[in-house]
Amino acid sequence: MAKKDDFSAALKPAAPDGATILANERARSSIPVEDFSRYLLTPQYLDKQDRILKVLENDPLFKKTNQANLARPDRYKLALARGKRIRQLKEKLGWSEEDYHMAAALCDDVLPYHLHTAMFITTVCQQGSEGQKAYWMPKLESWEVIGAYAQTELGHGSNVRGLELEARWDPKTKEFVLHSPHLTASKWWNGSMGRTANHVIAVAQLLLPVSGPGPETKYKNYGPHPFIVQIRDMKTQQPPKSILVGDIGPKYGYDSMDNGYLLFNQHRVPHGAMLAGYSRVNPDTGEYIKPKNPEVVYGTMTHVRARLVMEARLALARAVTVAVRYLSIRRQFKDQDAPSNTALETNVLDYPTVQFRILPLLATTFALHYSGKAMGELYERTRKDIEKSGDFATLAELHSTSSGLKSLCTDISANGIETCRRAMGGHGFGGGSGLVQLNNNYLSKPTVEGDNYMITQQVARYLIKKVRELAQTVKSRATTRTEENLKRFLYSKDKTLNLNVLKNNEDIVQAFEWRSAYLSFKAYEKREIQKKPWNSLLIDFYRLSRAHSQSILVQNFHAALETSHDLPSPQTREVLWDLFRLFALSTMETEAREFYSCGAVSNEELDAVTADVFELMQRIRPHAVRLVDSWAIPDFLLNSALGRYDGKVYEELFEMAHRQNPLNEVTFNPDYRTDELVLGSGDGGHILSKL
Repeated sequence: MAKKDDFSAALKPAAPDGATILANERARSSIPVEDFSRYLLTPQYLDKQDRILKVLENDPLFKKTNQANLARPDRYKLALARGKRIRQLKEKLGWSEEDYHMAAALCDDVLPYHLHTAMFITTVCQQGSEGQKAYWMPKLESWEVIGAYAQTELGHGSNVRGLELEARWDPKTKEFVLHSPHLTASKWWNGSMGRTANHVIAVAQLLLPVSGPGPETKYKNYGPHPFIVQIRDMKTQQPPKSILVGDIGPKYGYDSMDNGYLLFNQHRVPHGAMLAGYSRVNPDTGEYIKPKNPEVVYGTMTHVRARLVMEARLALARAVTVAVRYLSIRRQFKDQDAPSNTALETNVLDYPTVQFRILPLLATTFALHYSGKAMGELYERTRKDIEKSGDFATLAELHSTSSGLKSLCTDISANGIETCRRAMGGHGFGGGSGLVQLNNNYLSKPTVEGDNYMITQQVARYLIKKVRELAQTVKSRATTRTEENLKRFLYSKDKTLNLNVLKNNEDIVQAFEWRSAYLSFKAYEKREIQKKPWNSLLIDFYRLSRAHSQSILVQNFHAALETSHDLPSPQTREVLWDLFRLFALSTMETEAREFYSCGAVSNEELDAVTADVFELMQRIRPHAVRLVDSWAIPDFLLNSALGRYDGKVYEELFEMAHRQNPLNEVTFNPDYRTDELVLGSGDGGHILSKL
């Protein structure tokens, strides 16, 4: 370990240092950051974050100094210890469930208990019968039972109907027999299952016996259903002989999570193992009682997809916060047109080639935020309708919207994090960026809960159905904005709108909705009228889903600003409208051909969009640092030398390399003529034999 009192301790960054630069940046804008944060996140959220942050910062277990240097088994152990500690703190300090989830988020580890709290409890609560909930929920909430959600298999993920795990009903013993008939039936990727969980929700094909000729019993498949199954002994944590379960090994990210595999060999579970909130098997007759709406089976996935939109905002906001702060401090090259050789090097965020990568992403964080809130409200409204009155009217819309936004928003954030990293140049590649773990962990999102291309079929299926209903009954009453938009297009589809998107915000929204409706009718025409094969239209469906979801982001952003009367200052409102226009017009610029083809925007308007985007970036640029400050992401969570609130970038980078790096504590022997690897260790060549 390097001594802390060597000559480097007296060295300072060249002037102006990062702290001075960020102070000057913040002085350029009058956006009231604290008031804006309260508007965006609520005072309750900020108070909770501050309260819990103080607890975690004072606990050595949550220090992040050397966690990136740990091997994967040690990362799992650390995360397990942190998960236990947070649960202990919950009981000791009387934290609520929301407090617990805040602590887990601030910890910034994917805790091994994550799937227990995020999916296992949710599934039992939503899909269990009243009796099952009364029995299981106390055990789940007390963590007496730790569970995982075992749906994805080695051979099937997005195609839930193709799952291979079988649950055969045995009428003699009144049990279900769980069996994995092929290797590809192994449950796979299921988080918390590898080493932590003692129970799972196993999604299996329900097979019920039917009468028929022949010595062998024949079965009818009723599709995938959830079963609650114990997979490990509660004391020894060992599985029975009829179950194989373990961790799948290293991944791109999620080093702290025990993603698992699971195989069943004629494993018997009682009748009550099948979650029976919506469908069940009569234990006496073997009769299947089906749900009113089969889509309730996918309720857990819908719940997770709805949350992923706001999670996408947080992930992208973290990356953009780091990028904006660092790129405001970093200087490279003098302006070639500057009059004096003494001019300072140019601030990197002032280069247009950097701005057009970062500032639209800054605007995107706000678009994701408002749609994340809207998705949460739609989800809660749908659940209440189902639970209180058995009303499934909005379930199809929720399923479609959550599928499309999951696909679009996780793509935006995954690509955006990498864009931020690249824009920061060499230091963006280093561990001090704070983006290594964020980037690697977030790479899973475009494929979990439905591959981002395959899942868009759900959106297309929903929109084609809505167009078909309109074509059959033109006078049908529109109950959602999507239906209103499709109906409006039907009455005027031969018109060329040529909307004034450069001057009118409502025209921007209409242009996005018109394009979505246009592609919906095209998909309907190809599938329903021309009878083209479904698989031949998958690219069309992907583009339709993307257009429809972009329309939702734009519409939610616009609606939020139209109805927000509690913004903290006139300048804040003005900047938010600029951010709305930057998000919408930069998106339109990328998708220009479709906006022209559908007749929403003229070629002349589209040609002028680029100049408008550039002007918007110049207007937003002075507010960039205060805007990212408003997301109130603490340094503890950022864990980034480049994104520090105080701007001490170079001091922290050198501290991490010179004083905190454990590799610098060891003196190695590079002489190839000896097998000794560490000078004076006496290990000889034994280390090599361990590799």
